[in-house]
Amino acid sequence: MMMKSQRVLLLEDDENLGSILEEHLQMQGFDVLRCRNGVEGLDAFKREQFTLCLVDVMMPRKDGFTFAREVRQADQETPLIFLTAKSLKEDKIEGFKLGCDDYLTKPFSMEELLLRINAVLRRSRQQAREEPPTEFTVGNFHFDYTRQLLTLGKEEQRLTPKEADLLRLLCLHKNQTLERGHALEQIWGEDSYFSGRSMDVFVSKLRKYLKADQSVEIMSIHGKGLRLVTNE
Repeated sequence: MMMKSQRVLLLEDDENLGSILEEHLQMQGFDVLRCRNGVEGLDAFKREQFTLCLVDVMMPRKDGFTFAREVRQADQETPLIFLTAKSLKEDKIEGFKLGCDDYLTKPFSMEELLLRINAVLRRSRQQAREEPPTEFTVGNFHFDYTRQLLTLGKEEQRLTPKEADLLRLLCLHKNQTLERGHALEQIWGEDSYFSGRSMDVFVSKLRKYLKADQSVEIMSIHGKGLRLVTNE
């Protein structure tokens, strides 16, 4: 049984399904707040803290996709699971692009829902425990991701947000191959031709910044991605 501290925001406009979901989740120890539309749901999310959001896609006043988009503008951490009658691949892709953590197509069993909830919460707790570092040594450089600052001796280079995001990913994969698609999804939100061209520009800028230390190199791995190589 789940602890009462697990608070769930349930957005479901169908009265019968909403009542069933609320009752079953409460039986499993969840503290549930149910809203009938996306406007009420967003107001509740801004007012209170939740462990997880279960979001029906088709809702009046504000649909689930719009709700998720607005939530993700302010909160990247709280897990979102979409509940939907739609099974189209395009809708699932749209949901994941907006930052959802899982996607259940109606009808589904309570057993499956609970398994998905527990899996998402496990991943969320694991990520919280394994918060990645924000400061890195790159050859003779010091990189402070939070301040978006690359330092070599007394010389400082202020980075743009995307430059900092890309260098951080490279540092987290130092001396390993960073897959191109993974970088594009993480930073640009999509793996497309135009995003790829944009990333190439940022890679060139980072290479220019790092050329002062010949022990550091950003290598292009043909057909795979990039590799930050340091001879430290």
